Amino acid sequence: MTTELPHIGAMEAGPTGATEVGSGGHVSQTLARVSRLHRLAGGRLLRPTGLCSGQEFLMMTLWDAGPVRQSELARALDLDPSTVTLMLRRLEQGGHVTRARDPQDRRVMLVRASERSYALRPKVAETWARLEEHILDGLDDGEREAFARILMKVEKNLAADEGDEGPERS
Repeated sequence: MTTELPHIGAMEAGPTGATEVGSGGHVSQTLARVSRLHRLAGGRLLRPTGLCSGQEFLMMTLWDAGPVRQSELARALDLDPSTVTLMLRRLEQGGHVTRARDPQDRRVMLVRASERSYALRPKVAETWARLEEHILDGLDDGEREAFARILMKVEKNLAADEGDEGPERS
């Protein structure tokens, strides 16, 4: 006999408006679900551009920075170098980026946005504007500002813990 698990979205909301799953961590659980849904919605909106979710950040970095070392790109995006290598391989196959050896240091790979990719720039910007409007729908100006401020504080808290062993520091 198997037990049917309830869908998280169908569970009863607790006092914070979050679903009662596990013990504690209602805000973290909701944030994880919101992050996942945001990524999925962004991916759906990006689909017509030919980019996959996450690739737009890499492209926006290249469009703004010009040619950069592959290692600097990984650092700027805060991604593992192997992840960036895979992303670049796919973007290169799609004609969005080019990679070439640095003429000053042949050991270094320089990455740049292809000329063709610049046509995507306004489409990506429009996609992000549409996503922003979608997620903020129903919030008034004050709520939007408060939400942005709170998210920045949460980001700052999480960034401060980056590299630490966890929330319980000695």
